[in-house]
Amino acid sequence: MTSIETPSALEPEVVALKSPRITPSFNTLLLWALICIFCVVPFLLVLAISFGQKIEGAAWEWAFTGENYIRFFVGADWPQSTTFLYLNRLWYSLYYAVIASCIAVITAFPFTYFMTRMSRAAQSRWLVFLLATMSLSEVFIVMGWDILLSNRSGLPMLLRETGVTAWLKDVGWFTQLREWGLANPRDVKFKTSEFATILTMSYLVWPYAVILLYPALSRLDQSMVEAARTMGAGPWTVVRTVVLPTVRMPLIGTLFLLFVFLLGTYVSVTVFADPSKQTLAISVYEAVRGSTLNAPFGAAQAMILLVTGAVCLLLGQQLVNRTGARA
Repeated sequence: MTSIETPSALEPEVVALKSPRITPSFNTLLLWALICIFCVVPFLLVLAISFGQKIEGAAWEWAFTGENYIRFFVGADWPQSTTFLYLNRLWYSLYYAVIASCIAVITAFPFTYFMTRMSRAAQSRWLVFLLATMSLSEVFIVMGWDILLSNRSGLPMLLRETGVTAWLKDVGWFTQLREWGLANPRDVKFKTSEFATILTMSYLVWPYAVILLYPALSRLDQSMVEAARTMGAGPWTVVRTVVLPTVRMPLIGTLFLLFVFLLGTYVSVTVFADPSKQTLAISVYEAVRGSTLNAPFGAAQAMILLVTGAVCLLLGQQLVNRTGARA
């Protein structure tokens, strides 16, 4: 008579594998602590201040009100009256940043491409020069462009003394310049104008564009370029079909980085932009440090500018992903 075995004897032995507990290292904890202190906490403070309330004739107090955001979108006197002043400034913030970053990348790309074809010594000299220019502050750069575009001592004076201004009047182009805001009734002028603002902002970030594009273009496989040229492709065809697809992601990343950087440009817009076409960064400074001393409203504008920049980056990332999927 066979004995009945217990179920535990019939079942296969199961060995419980316990995954080792991973404890974060000191460096990881320190990194997260620094991120919280220098990124998360200031962000939360600005967010909390944006819901504060301005006290007439005094400073401000902590509160939880949406008046600052309502004022940004429809004005302080809504619903009696509506104004889109701050939305207009947000539009010019995006307008200047998009065009200036595109110009910087478009002009930096061919320069960087030809620089990577030079000798190592020449590339080193150019990189040292570009890194040296990046050490200059925005104030110093804007001051130089202010002198260069000055009506009395800069490029307009040179055009007037050399007769170019008179020639523009004779051929009828001077009227077109006046319509573009680049001339007064007598001379060519660049201050104040959108042209001078965008030109200065593009120059401000141009060295960054070169430095960011240099690694990708320096690692470009020249055998692919030579194969395309051997098959009869012209220079523009080679760039369009070989070079640009290879460095597409670095180009887009550089464009996004410069766009975010230019959203907060202050000095260039203050000096060269028309008061009716200034950006939200100017408005934030006026609210926080200007005559109004309305920190909650300045914080609300800063939050809206931050969220707008983040939304633009997300939309751009989605566009890049869809384009890559189709390709």
